[in-house]
Amino acid sequence: MAAVRALPALAAALLLAAAGQASKYSREANEGLAAADGKRREAGEFRVVRLNQVWEKAQRLHLSAVKLAELHSDLKIQEKDELSWKKLKAEGLDEDGEKEAKLRRNLNVIMTKYGMNGKKDSQLVDTNYIKDGTESDTLDDPRLEKLWSKAKTSGKFSDEELDKLWREFKHHKEKIREYNILLETVSRTEDIHKNVINPSEENLVKEEILHNKHRELKEKLRSINQGFERLRKVSHQGYDTTSEFEEPRVIDLWDMAKSANFTEKELESFREELKHFEAKIEKHHHYQKQLEISHQKLKHVEGTGDKDHLNRNKEKYAMLQEKTKELGYKVKKHLQDLSSRISQGLQHNEL
Repeated sequence: MAAVRALPALAAALLLAAAGQASKYSREANEGLAAADGKRREAGEFRVVRLNQVWEKAQRLHLSAVKLAELHSDLKIQEKDELSWKKLKAEGLDEDGEKEAKLRRNLNVIMTKYGMNGKKDSQLVDTNYIKDGTESDTLDDPRLEKLWSKAKTSGKFSDEELDKLWREFKHHKEKIREYNILLETVSRTEDIHKNVINPSEENLVKEEILHNKHRELKEKLRSINQGFERLRKVSHQGYDTTSEFEEPRVIDLWDMAKSANFTEKELESFREELKHFEAKIEKHHHYQKQLEISHQKLKHVEGTGDKDHLNRNKEKYAMLQEKTKELGYKVKKHLQDLSSRISQGLQHNEL
């Protein structure tokens, strides 16, 4: 009987020991993750030196949590492209330097987008998902400001639809900024080219690069014009309830796909892929919102002095940060692939 009575006590002791061991393993796992993260930071966030320099510079700026995650995704795409280019260069497949020039141009766009190009007028696009931001932000274009003002006072839009429309306006503003950055780069290259007295084979190669840049400018301008017409139509008529897509980037892609040289079957397949892409973007938006909430909560908890609560919030914030970066990269890579396919279709139209 004494042995029977001793069983519950023994079981309880074993459970306590197991719980202690589990806690130890959990702690060790977390410490292991922290050590691995520390090693990664020590080695550099990226495999390209200049991208690490950009990332380190960004850490010193007062960027929001969401903006930092977005920058990380942009730099991961840049890293992928630069490593691919290094491989091509080693195989002698970028003799004209066109791909290298495009990489420099893309990095310039990133630096300008996040206010790291040294220009005082360089502004960041607000992606704070907690506050509305629509009153304090400007669209930097009188036509867009006028359309937005009319849409807000028209009574045609619910609050949710106004938020959606505002995202479209901000997306359009970004497209114009990227176009202007590219235009400035092309103009500088042309000025240098005009000052060359003796034409050579190298200069003929540069002419080809300029031609490709002009084609890229033409595609961006076409997208801007299509986008403005859409904004004008939506602002005056309201949203069409039968509209297939809601995300501005997806709407852009679909409008351009319809102008490209796709067969009916290819267009239908592209439409289905865009639906999956839009779902991926929505998931990314969800994590961006959660990251912003977590960041604000973390700042609040830091002032309370509760270490356990602070550690829990730090863990959650780190998890959301990594997930947001990962999804951001996937969205941008998918967008890059889809845009490339449309670009090929549009070029085929011009032949």
